[in-house]
Amino acid sequence: MLIRSRKSWELSENSVTSESRYLNRRSILKGIGVGGLIAGTSGFALPSFAKGEDPSASLYPVKRNTAYEGGRAITPEKFATTYNNFYEFGSHKSISKAAQALKIRPWMVKIDGLVEKEMEIGIDDLLAKMPLEERIYRHRCVEAWSMVVPYSGFALSELVKFAAPKSNAKYLVMETFQDKSMAPGQRQFWYPWPYTEALTLEEANNELSFMATGLYGKPIPKQNGAPLRLAVPWKYGFKHIKSIVRFHFTDTRPETFWEDLNSREYGFWANVNPEVRHPRWSQANERDIGTEERIPTLLYNGYEEQVAHLYKDLGKEQLFK
Repeated sequence: MLIRSRKSWELSENSVTSESRYLNRRSILKGIGVGGLIAGTSGFALPSFAKGEDPSASLYPVKRNTAYEGGRAITPEKFATTYNNFYEFGSHKSISKAAQALKIRPWMVKIDGLVEKEMEIGIDDLLAKMPLEERIYRHRCVEAWSMVVPYSGFALSELVKFAAPKSNAKYLVMETFQDKSMAPGQRQFWYPWPYTEALTLEEANNELSFMATGLYGKPIPKQNGAPLRLAVPWKYGFKHIKSIVRFHFTDTRPETFWEDLNSREYGFWANVNPEVRHPRWSQANERDIGTEERIPTLLYNGYEEQVAHLYKDLGKEQLFK
């Protein structure tokens, strides 16, 4: 008899939206159309792709990988797509309207540095080479709010394999677009644009590291990081770089965007730990943006079982800021 052990981040099955219920809800929403959807959201407009605008639309929905469930109910789409950080378009949360200025085609992705062969590839050509799946992930912002969302995309390890890094590569640096004419936030000279983030290759190859290209069974909206964003659910949200245009492999640890701005508050590792407070607030609990409930925060956002081994030999490194 096969006995399934519940993972450390999982709640009881009664607390999680079932796959059949979620898929049925998604079918209903698709059937009533965008007009009916907007009419029923109490003032929330759901930014969406017009028909034919995103060439990847036909790829979704994709099959869910049930090994990755969020541990609590999925956050309603209207909240996850209207409460966002995207500093390229402004520093407020209601950024979804401004982010529609993001032009997502053509979108070229550069892979360079310590790789066997540097290249540029269009996002749609890249998607055609990747095994797409859906995963439900918890997302924990350093600002102490959280959500649970169904991402579509592919394991970052698949991109690493595709890039064929050289044996001396130790870090993967990701970089977002830079276009001041399109993104007014990038005119603010005090920020070290373009936005960059990085992982060790061990982290990049961890089973949880994910490149999100879709959300709620559709192409990922612009305000959520279209057409390609990082999802590393055991780390604070500022590590989850959006709208990536470059993957650079290097043997030198980089200084990333927020680390450059304020290393006292935002470190390289950014792993979630409720016992380590932010210099200006506690991290002991979080506000679920869908329910407004306060929820106790878990070590590594509840993914300790999958990632704690990555950090066991790092000595005095500040892993939790």
